[in-house]
Amino acid sequence: MTWFRDLDVPEMFGFLYNQVTPFSITVSDGEALYAWHVLPLELYREHEASLIDEPSGFVSNITSSLAFKLLRDDPEARLVLHFHGAGGTVGSGYRPPNYRALSAGQPRKIHVLTFDYRGFGRSKGAPSESSMIRDALAVVHWAMNVAGIPPSRILVFGQSLGTAVSIAVSEHFALQSPPVLFAGTVLVAPFVDVMSLMATYRVAGAIPLVSPLADYDPRRGRLDISWHHTPKLFWHAVNATIPAGITYHELEEMKDERKKDLGAAGSFMEWRTENGVIREEILKHGLHDVIMGYPIISLAVMRIFTAADPSFR
Repeated sequence: MTWFRDLDVPEMFGFLYNQVTPFSITVSDGEALYAWHVLPLELYREHEASLIDEPSGFVSNITSSLAFKLLRDDPEARLVLHFHGAGGTVGSGYRPPNYRALSAGQPRKIHVLTFDYRGFGRSKGAPSESSMIRDALAVVHWAMNVAGIPPSRILVFGQSLGTAVSIAVSEHFALQSPPVLFAGTVLVAPFVDVMSLMATYRVAGAIPLVSPLADYDPRRGRLDISWHHTPKLFWHAVNATIPAGITYHELEEMKDERKKDLGAAGSFMEWRTENGVIREEILKHGLHDVIMGYPIISLAVMRIFTAADPSFR
């Protein structure tokens, strides 16, 4: 069964020839996930002639491609692992602009790896909660063990349903002995009600939470995902960092004093810990999917990478 299918030729979505390398990642149970490796734009420009000389389209052996070697062999390379939402595929809607926004802060060093969960697009099989987590873990293992990118240079990015997948993945690695910690995790328009999993973030890095205040979906004629998921998730994350705990109401009162009002741009509040910064950002304008291409996303990525390594410029 396939839930969503696109004609997802990268050039159809405004990417340059061979800026995107389609390939597959094999999961532990044998399923193959369709994935894109998106080169940062400036790095593409520097190597454009050589990239054009390579055949375009799906690559059966990703390690033989120039794009892969540019990722693997650069000690300054950073990698964003992109976990998309429930609707569509890697090439759907506003996702291609999102990949550009993720690397815009450092268009020579920030690569993006995105993929379709099984049952989505060209990834066969049927999705379930456990299979989506298994798929995401396979992608992380590929990044660390095949591409050779250490977790300190990896950022986990989730949007909508992908926020729950991101949290599950971060929890899995944070609970290893010793903990495996990524540069940070970005959660955009989170769709999460109960998140006891956030207790694991007492050992994790930076966590920006970004959500639009008026998340109206004109296709459905109603609010898409309530922005109230974001303050709930923020509270769970903050509460996990305080031994005595803090109630949701206490944190909301604290926000009245500490949050920064950005006028028409919205507001944000940061909670700083010895292990990283938890940042709640509520935008006054934007939609559930549209905000993925906003500059605020580029800033969130750069904040994480520079906090993890101040020399990263």
